[in-house]
Amino acid sequence: MIAKIAGLVNADRGLVHRGRFVDTTFMIAIDDAPTLLRVQEGRVTKVTPGPIITPDYSFCLRASRSVWEKFWQPLPPLGYTDIFALVKQKLMQVEGNLHPFMANLLYFKDVIAAPRRETKR
Repeated sequence: MIAKIAGLVNADRGLVHRGRFVDTTFMIAIDDAPTLLRVQEGRVTKVTPGPIITPDYSFCLRASRSVWEKFWQPLPPLGYTDIFALVKQKLMQVEGNLHPFMANLLYFKDVIAAPRRETKR
């Protein structure tokens, strides 16, 4: 699913425009498998799957595979529709420098939820 995020985000002109000032690298961790996503001017320019010896990222979203699978369903179950719902239930952890994440929250929520659109096709 993560590998598809770049294509889905970059094909969405509105989303790229919303993130036009975003320049950061963040991590999505599924169980013990990290993936780095590089964002430049709203485009996901690089997806680097782990293992990563010395990861350099601003923030990380960490959850189990089962949580991510439910989150990425086209119509997620109640409680799995939003990152903060998962954090509140202690099913996801947000770590690192939260400033880039919170300053561009709607952008990152849509980037992270992009695989939902792919599964609808």
